[in-house]
Amino acid sequence: MRLVFAGTPAPALPTLRALAASRHEVAAVVTRPDAPVGRGKKMHQSPVAELAAELGIEALKPDRPRDPSFLDRLRAIAPDCCPVVAYGALLPQSALDIPVHGWVNLHFSVLPAWRGAAPVQHALLLPDCRAHVERLGRSERSWQRPMEDAPDLGCRAL
Repeated sequence: MRLVFAGTPAPALPTLRALAASRHEVAAVVTRPDAPVGRGKKMHQSPVAELAAELGIEALKPDRPRDPSFLDRLRAIAPDCCPVVAYGALLPQSALDIPVHGWVNLHFSVLPAWRGAAPVQHALLLPDCRAHVERLGRSERSWQRPMEDAPDLGCRAL
């Protein structure tokens, strides 16, 4: 299966590594653009972009996921499916419609129960150790649907 992985921070790296080591082809990654970091405000790539470079995978870094040049490139890659882990931007319907099997969002906490600045931390403090997996593509707002049967990852209270 031809994949395009979408993710940005370090917690997305294990998933990208697992996909790259699988029988599937990771044709590209989608990640947030390079950003200034630290006191010197030096431009740095996201952890996903850095790993993609190490693995020889093309990194797409659209300023806006609605940009026609990004959508054209995504269409040219023709992914079968696009797994997502912490990408950090809303994808437009025009992007959601491209892969044959849609986008699969893997989230560290159950949506919409835990939203905001610290969803993982809040889920762990309670503890609510269910992961959230959903197929995107039919609606830009599909993340608003509750997930009835989220897998329990078996954590305990901190």
